[in-house]
Amino acid sequence: MPRFAANLSMMYGEHAFLDRFAAAAKDGFDAVEYLFPYDFAAAEIAARLKGNGLQQALFNAPPGDWVAGERGLACLPGREDEFRAGVMKAIEYAKALNCPRIHLMAGIAPAGAERAALRGVYESNLGWAAAQARDIDFLIEPINTRDIPGFFLNRQDEAHQIVQRVNAPNLKVQMDLYHCQIVEGDLARKLEAYLPTGRVGHLQIAGVPERHEPDLGEVNYRYLFERIDALGYTGVIGAEYRPRGATSAGLAWFQPWKEPRKEKDR
Repeated sequence: MPRFAANLSMMYGEHAFLDRFAAAAKDGFDAVEYLFPYDFAAAEIAARLKGNGLQQALFNAPPGDWVAGERGLACLPGREDEFRAGVMKAIEYAKALNCPRIHLMAGIAPAGAERAALRGVYESNLGWAAAQARDIDFLIEPINTRDIPGFFLNRQDEAHQIVQRVNAPNLKVQMDLYHCQIVEGDLARKLEAYLPTGRVGHLQIAGVPERHEPDLGEVNYRYLFERIDALGYTGVIGAEYRPRGATSAGLAWFQPWKEPRKEKDR
């Protein structure tokens, strides 16, 4: 049965960040994710998780200068030391939060750079990161270039090829069905192709094209959730969307999956 994590960077924006944990738990989520924890002490976040009975499912390693538009460092030549320092900081937080997954954002390809050279830096950095904590899954995510123009990694097939070349058992793909629909489509067949490989470490969802609730837009997520369940996926699905209004008012999509889980857990 699908299990969902509320993305606290996008959802519950009507609350201060540290108050979003309680709001998500009240609505029935038992796991959360978000972009970055680094503005807060790990102990403070850990207390919010424990106090609300929540599992930390995922967060991102430091992305470089986010305010200036950077979206990751992993593919950027000359930034290896900064990338490595960020990975070590992310591992420190992951251990404190009992978080099993860290997303390593690829970054925006520099203008004029040769893709093969960027891929070499990327794969070297990924291999190094995976070796630093074998008990954590490090994830790479294909992201559409409408939301992040110039992002280095965009397609599922390339992500899986990279994971296979790096050949680290704890390097996996973060498959965001919102991004996948925009770039490639054919979501059910993509899930059927990739979930059985064991290389998908995390799924995420949002309505397409506006990135609102997953029951809005062109994707039939109810059907996809049933396919995901049938394929034996036991991980968490991150709800990474921007609510149209108050978050709690837009959770009708979540009810069919929350209520059976409550019954099952009794």
